[in-house]
Amino acid sequence: MKTILIGGIVILLLIGGAWWTKSLQKSDPDVVSRNGLHWHPTLAIYVKGEKQDIPKGIGLGATHLPMHTHDDLPIIHLEFGSVVRKEDLMLGQFFKNWGKDMHSFGTNVHMTVNGETNTEFENYSMHDKDVIELHYD
Repeated sequence: MKTILIGGIVILLLIGGAWWTKSLQKSDPDVVSRNGLHWHPTLAIYVKGEKQDIPKGIGLGATHLPMHTHDDLPIIHLEFGSVVRKEDLMLGQFFKNWGKDMHSFGTNVHMTVNGETNTEFENYSMHDKDVIELHYD
């Protein structure tokens, strides 16, 4: 009888925990998608007016990272299969996956997103079809 009671309590706790987690996701403003996403922003980097190459295969290897590049540059692939938060889509994460610091190209940087000046830099949360340009002096 004691085992059945303990088992019942464990099941109730698991169900309650799952419900609580779902309710948090619904009200969390940092959740972009609960069901994954497949987006394709583009990134161009210029140093003193000269376009820099972004390597293909960033984030690909034995483990494929959800943020990666293929040979269709300048596209960045954002392919997530489950819950996606704004922090998962930050431009700085792309540079981490690349193994570079965003400021390794220079310290004086001007960033545009879809033709508009943007000063979020590493903290910019990318969106589908964004056109991101970084210009370093």
